[in-house]
Amino acid sequence: MPEAPDIMNSTAEERRAYIKKRFPCIADCDMCGLCTVFHGRDAEAAYDDYIAGKRSFADVSADYKR
Repeated sequence: MPEAPDIMNSTAEERRAYIKKRFPCIADCDMCGLCTVFHGRDAEAAYDDYIAGKRSFADVSADYKR
């Protein structure tokens, strides 16, 4: 998977598309586990600050590595 688009050089739609591609919902939470990683949120909601250009992908990811 390519690196996440930089918030300074990409649009919100490009960042949203990256998140959707990187963390696809397969609609089977028992098999996937992403919702557990993101504390019950879907990836788009979890990465909202990144998509909006407020925080980098790495900063938001660090929130979920604790």
